[in-house]
Amino acid sequence: MTTKHQTAKKCILLVGDGMADYPLGELGGKTPLEVARTPNMDRIAACRIGLVNTIPEGMDPGSDVANLSLLGYDPSVYNTGRAPFEAASMGIDLGKKEVAFRMNLVTLDRRSEEEIVMLSHSSGDISAKEGKAITETLKRELTIPGVSIHSGIAYRHILVWKDGPEKAETIPPHDVLDQNMVSYLNHSGTNPVVGLIRRSWSCLENHPINMARRKQGLKEANSVWLWGQGRALKIPLFSDRFGIRGGVISAVDLLKGIGVYAGLKPIHVEGATGYLDTNYTGKAEEALKALNDFDFMFVHVEAPDEASHSGNIREKIQAIEAFDKKVVGTVLNGLEQFHDYRIMVASDHFTPICRKTHASDPAPFAWATREELAAAVGSVRFTEEFAKRSGLGFKKGHDLMPAFLGLAQE
Repeated sequence: MTTKHQTAKKCILLVGDGMADYPLGELGGKTPLEVARTPNMDRIAACRIGLVNTIPEGMDPGSDVANLSLLGYDPSVYNTGRAPFEAASMGIDLGKKEVAFRMNLVTLDRRSEEEIVMLSHSSGDISAKEGKAITETLKRELTIPGVSIHSGIAYRHILVWKDGPEKAETIPPHDVLDQNMVSYLNHSGTNPVVGLIRRSWSCLENHPINMARRKQGLKEANSVWLWGQGRALKIPLFSDRFGIRGGVISAVDLLKGIGVYAGLKPIHVEGATGYLDTNYTGKAEEALKALNDFDFMFVHVEAPDEASHSGNIREKIQAIEAFDKKVVGTVLNGLEQFHDYRIMVASDHFTPICRKTHASDPAPFAWATREELAAAVGSVRFTEEFAKRSGLGFKKGHDLMPAFLGLAQE
């Protein structure tokens, strides 16, 4: 390691997506963060913990909005929708007249003409191989002038629509789990997005992947679902804003795409899935390795959020504990090789189990310098309640990053 790397300040942000939650009766009135064993995040919280308002008033509590805030960008200025970020991650260059849509593969229970229920926003966590096979079929059979489909990972894909209906009503599928969607799906005549969704049904009904999943008792990918649309955008580079170069590690195209727009280098990690089985340790190790070349790393773990969307308390606690031990713990140990560093952990937003979707509540964060960690004592924990009690808060989420980097007063 060169002297430059030894003396430069290294900064790393670790995000456990959707970790924050509400008290649950099943946990004796505690939240998953309060029940989970998180000694590494607690150690950081002993230095500084607070709440950050990552969702500006009037904006939807999406991961695009929340993570733009965490990275120091005002989402009310630098966001047209999440799909353009995901398109950027996939290397899709949007033309001026093109609108990108996030295209989920979902499971709809079409019980009758009056009842069509959203069973799963992810087709029961369909695999990457199955998802690719289905989208390849859709590319051939769902032919609409000006529309192109781009395969992503698992249930997450992109549809690009020339002169597409940018202002059409769309609904994030994870916001309407177990709800009857007939009132929305009956507008195929006036909403071209709904018309396209309905056209996908005949392509998917007897797809070999779905027939095999049907025999196994698994949820089928029997519909596409379009949402999160937007056009290409311009945002200033992270290096121009804060004077340091960095990278991003995530299994999710949205986060990698935000990094691409911000000039953060996406770093691939083998086995990073976005689910409970993701390669937590690999993400931490690759981030530490990247800090030999960069001064900032953004590491995102999706697993707690996916467990929340599924309403699975046990898996959410398991995901939080794995994040703490294998990501935060590994990073804390590895950072000791550097002369000076700062580390922050955060939940980008709340994803309450009871709602199975995101909420706009200010989210907990904690950060510390190397010197502060060396002297840290106390019984503070990284929980929603401790963050609230601290009195430290950022009303504008994008003000947190410059404070963390030491470029602004807290």
